[in-house]
Amino acid sequence: MDATRIVTAAAALLLAAGLAGCGGPPSGESASPSESPATETPEPAASATPDPTATPTAEAIPIPDDCRAILSDDVLAQLDGIPLNDPAFGATGIQPDGSLICAWGDPAADTTGLTTTISHLNRGPALDLLNELADDEDLVCFTPDKGIRCEKTWPNENYPVTDGRTLFWREDVLIDTRYSNLAPSGYTASIVAHLFD
Repeated sequence: MDATRIVTAAAALLLAAGLAGCGGPPSGESASPSESPATETPEPAASATPDPTATPTAEAIPIPDDCRAILSDDVLAQLDGIPLNDPAFGATGIQPDGSLICAWGDPAADTTGLTTTISHLNRGPALDLLNELADDEDLVCFTPDKGIRCEKTWPNENYPVTDGRTLFWREDVLIDTRYSNLAPSGYTASIVAHLFD
């Protein structure tokens, strides 16, 4: 199975899991208009405009605001002594759009560093991105921790070190990490555990 099919199959599994709890009312109860079964045909005069007072089905996972708090003690120990969010790396921390950028690395180093962006991204655009990366850049995708993870490593063009990229998407949150010669063991898994567990 190629990477594109893995991403598509993973998305189907996640969608099916999300729909599993969407049954009708318990036996003996009648459905209110807002809880009518999916098989009913809407009335012709029904408005397609969403009801602004409707309660959302799920709250968005909040984007964290602290680059250290999202990591386990073990991962932080592996990053000990490495500067975080040095001004030389540009905009880091909380961004105007609500995303979080964490840049680990010494600006005096030629290549060693790691940058993670955590942002909200809806399912459709997320799957488009992951499929594109799987097709065009040969990232390998699989489905751990109720999400989709895509990753790839390659030799650095100028130095004898390894570069890489890891993305993890779940519940409309994307964790996107690019790194060179700095890949702490359990880094992405630690962020996932902080956000979703």
